[in-house]
Amino acid sequence: QVQLVESGGGLVQAGGSLRLSCRASGRTFSSYAMAWIRQAPGKERESVAAISRIGGTTLYADSVKGRFTISRDNAKNTVDLQMNSLKPEDTAVYYCAARRSGETLKASFYDYWGQGTQVTVAS
Repeated sequence: QVQLVESGGGLVQAGGSLRLSCRASGRTFSSYAMAWIRQAPGKERESVAAISRIGGTTLYADSVKGRFTISRDNAKNTVDLQMNSLKPEDTAVYYCAARRSGETLKASFYDYWGQGTQVTVAS
């Protein structure tokens, strides 16, 4: 089992940047594919980025492609999401999630979730 804690959310103006970080507990972090998944009020969950266990493969939702970058450091048990050129529609609670199998953008396939961090983009 893995426990996840996100940090780095906040309020930013449109066009600005934020970097989210997720720290995982345990010794088997490299056994998990990781994802960042967001949920805005009244909307369904949306996986915005996913990364493979070793970090060689990344996936992005079309809505963030070219603006967001996911990365991981297995030595530090962390996965980050660099968000650039933020838009008001990026406003949501962002969750870090893990699964033991391969990376995917299907949010329902992830077994372990953090508590979430709020990102608000002002216009």
